[in-house]
Amino acid sequence: MSIVTKLQFKKRPKPSKISDLMEVIRRHLDEGRYLDTRHATQRGWERGITRPEILQVLRRGYHDKSRDRFDENFGAWNYAVKGKTVDLRSLRIIVSIDPSGMLIITAIDLEK
Repeated sequence: MSIVTKLQFKKRPKPSKISDLMEVIRRHLDEGRYLDTRHATQRGWERGITRPEILQVLRRGYHDKSRDRFDENFGAWNYAVKGKTVDLRSLRIIVSIDPSGMLIITAIDLEK
């Protein structure tokens, strides 16, 4: 393998994490710039988690930094938000954010 070919396969550096994540999430929610992934829709249905519950946690929860993960395939950070629904159900929501908007990746019921 030539040196040029090796350089082409070199991993890109990880982008910096968003420091004011909850403010950015709330802005995306207010502007309607978010989408559910098919995975989030499926997992929500399987786990009995509704979209209003997901939005409640994203609006009022907190950034659980210890659960953030970098997705090498997409070259983006997946951020974890933890919070309670109106009926005090504890959820973790995973999102990814880019300049065009926010993707809701999945929803996890922390009580099951």
